[in-house]
Amino acid sequence: MSNHLWGLLHHPDREWRSINEEHETVSHLYMHHVLWMAAIPVVCSFIGTTQFGWSFGGDKDILQVSIPTGIMLGAAFYAMILTAVAAVGSFIHWMARKYSSRPSRHECIVFAGYVATPMFLSGIFSIYPILWVCALAGIAGVCYTAYLLYQGTPNFLGISHKEGFIISSTMLAVGVLVLEVLLMGVVLLWSMHTEHSIVWRFFN
Repeated sequence: MSNHLWGLLHHPDREWRSINEEHETVSHLYMHHVLWMAAIPVVCSFIGTTQFGWSFGGDKDILQVSIPTGIMLGAAFYAMILTAVAAVGSFIHWMARKYSSRPSRHECIVFAGYVATPMFLSGIFSIYPILWVCALAGIAGVCYTAYLLYQGTPNFLGISHKEGFIISSTMLAVGVLVLEVLLMGVVLLWSMHTEHSIVWRFFN
């Protein structure tokens, strides 16, 4: 399990310096952080969707799936999260191309993996999936992710805080876009194979 979790939540500025000094590999990041953190929203969503169902404000608007279907969809959700971390890291590497201190692609993926930590933790609330509660948790996760990004980017890229603010804003915008696509995919996945399928409603 990650030994940076508490530091990122409690004193991110100091923790970012520690992470940068370690020169961690992508495989180590995934084995000790991403695989565990990404499992939080997946497992919680699995429990919430198979045992309680997604609530949209009324007893007649509950989406619930069977356990076998939940396992299949959970595996797809997990793969999407792991892929998204690598994709965002690759985008950060592309964004940093104009800086002489440009980090390597694997360093950017490591950075993206740790930046996403608050988003992983916000997935805890999907264990009892009420739409507005999960939405608030997601917003809180995005806000703290933005804070980690603004704190970590200047030191990570070796640039000023002003430049860091500009590039962090772009990274955040792309990250939120990736999140929205991911959430859209999740909603479609978790609503499939039910009599309340959102896909079925759309085509009918």
